[in-house]
Amino acid sequence: LDDWHRTLEAALALETDHVSAYALVIESGTKMGRQLARGDIPPVDLDVQADMYLAADEAFTSAGFAWYEISNWARVNARSRHNMGYWTGADWWGIGPGAHSYLRHDPHEARRWWNVKNPRAYAERLAAGDSPEAGHELLTEADLALEKVMLGIRLADGVSAETLDRDRAEILVSRGLFDAGAWAHGRAVLTLQGRLLADAVVRDLT
Repeated sequence: LDDWHRTLEAALALETDHVSAYALVIESGTKMGRQLARGDIPPVDLDVQADMYLAADEAFTSAGFAWYEISNWARVNARSRHNMGYWTGADWWGIGPGAHSYLRHDPHEARRWWNVKNPRAYAERLAAGDSPEAGHELLTEADLALEKVMLGIRLADGVSAETLDRDRAEILVSRGLFDAGAWAHGRAVLTLQGRLLADAVVRDLT
């Protein structure tokens, strides 16, 4: 935690107007994943990770930043339009090995696809005039409704109460995971505690 506090101080000393702070997820099949499996590095301590998030939120808020997405803080009028595109379901194109893309055909369907991960294979496909796409999925209207909640709940603006199961959502309000004031005005907005448990909140809602 001491090292993390020094990192936060160094970030704020840059006098930036936007900060992203994502928790590390160690994926299987990676070098770090193998190190974890062998015991070469310790597993992530979720309590320490939560303490780090709280420390970040306190540091950024004290410095004049406001959270607008669980892992993003910005000064006034400095929200990343790039980031917001992902969280609000805008179309986006990914270029390069392993890149993902998303295109909404109409209000009822969308297509998501991803490129081959290997840089050599990616280059060879382009050189041959072939698509680098490795796979894709079609999202139905039900999928899109689920993603709208899953992604929108991460935002400081939250989601409309009308999009949620009211009984389930009100349980979350009573547990202090949704802001009671925002709920009274028809919005489901995560509290600080709710942000720490956002994945569990989404599971409870869906």
